[in-house]
Amino acid sequence: MEHEATVEGVGVGVSEEGSGTPVVLLHVRGEILPIFVSSDQAQSMQLAIDGDPFERPLTHDLLVEMVAEFGSAIDRVRIDDLADGTFYAKIDTEQYVGDRRKDMVFDARPSDGIAISLRVDCPLVVSDEVIDEAGRPPEEFDISDELGR
Repeated sequence: MEHEATVEGVGVGVSEEGSGTPVVLLHVRGEILPIFVSSDQAQSMQLAIDGDPFERPLTHDLLVEMVAEFGSAIDRVRIDDLADGTFYAKIDTEQYVGDRRKDMVFDARPSDGIAISLRVDCPLVVSDEVIDEAGRPPEEFDISDELGR
């Protein structure tokens, strides 16, 4: 089963590499799902959250623009697997050619999928298996200070 997730925010976490590692926090099924990302991905997500346009299109903006120009749409992003500490995602898309619909699925890094979903406002879903393995109770996170609440 899949559950719709919301992005609680992008912050700094502590990982195996130490503190200062960017992390995106997803709220899903009453739990927090932390996913460590690169600094570039974190910046791209935060710009989308804030609605701040960049002078030139960032990679995620460019991809969204190209998909639309090709007559396609991004339907949803799925974070559907976790293996050896690595999250896996898929981007579900559709394209209309004439009167026929063509569904396509693309393998993606979760960070790219999340950044894209923030731009097109499509559903972001996470599988039960991923939540069961990596979800954490909200009490484990001090997100109110981190997110300015």
